[in-house]
Formats: sequence, C-alpha cells, structure tokens
Amino acid sequence: MRLNLREILHTPGASLPFAFQMDLSELDFYGERPVREPVQVSGTVRNMADALVLEGAAETTLDLVCDRCLKPFRQAMRVPVETLLAETLEDEENDEILLLDNGEVDLDEVFTTALVLAMDSKHVCSEDCKGLCATCGADLNEGPCGCKPEIDPRFAALAQLLDKENE
Repeated sequence: MRLNLREILHTPGASLPFAFQMDLSELDFYGERPVREPVQVSGTVRNMADALVLEGAAETTLDLVCDRCLKPFRQAMRVPVETLLAETLEDEENDEILLLDNGEVDLDEVFTTALVLAMDSKHVCSEDCKGLCATCGADLNEGPCGCKPEIDPRFAALAQLLDKENE
C-alpha cells in the first residue's frame, strides 16, 4: 500500500492514520512459510515541526516448527515500527530516515522489512523444551528415553573398572 503524504507534508501538526492487511503467505523464511494469516498493519504519520514521523505496528500469528522437538506450534508476533520520513536527505549516511517517492511512502515495504528483521532465526515452542534424543530420536519432553548415556572415551577404562566392581 502506498500512502500519499502530500496533504500533510507542509502542515505542522497534521496527521494521517492508516490501517490495512498484508498477505505475506508467499514469504520464504529459511525454507519455511510461517506467515499464513494476513498481517494487520495500523498506525499514523504525523508532521511534527516539518519532520514526518511514522508510528505503527504489524501483528500476525506465525505457524512455526520447534527447532528442538520438531512439533508445530503457533506464536503471536507484534512488531512496532517508528521511523522518520523525508523528501530529501542532507546527510547521505543516515540510514534511519526513509525517503519519500514523489510524496508517497510504500508501507508494504516498510512493514515487511520490519517483520522479517524481527523474526527469530531459531524457533522454540517453549524455553524449557528438551528436544529430541540424539541417539534414538525420542521426544525428551514426554519422558526420558531408554538410551544409555555415552561414555567419554577418556574415561572408558574407568567405566570398565566400575562395571567389574558391580558384578
């Protein structure tokens, strides 16, 4: 969605609210497509003493797979966005100010970028998820598996002594 800001560009104190939905179901994130529901975007652009300030948020629910136990889960995501907008830049090195294109800003690009940058590269269903056993693949969240713990080869001789003592 392109938002035309020409009517508030030179009017201090003016504001322009916006609200729309984005479809990011085709967004590929590390081989997954976690955004299946529409992203709800809302906010306002305000002219504060000839400086345009965009404030808003993008909200959605992500469909993810836990990187530890491989179970699917859903996670709500809310990404706040606050940035300055300008027609021209005096300082070319200022990356935090977005340039307007003929008095318009592309809100799809702004909020898609913010959403992608806010996504975690690793997804965990809960902080205390124990994951899968590296040997047999059992889900350790459901209980311990039957695997014997691996013995460090440096202690193999000591383990043999302990086994003989137990016999």
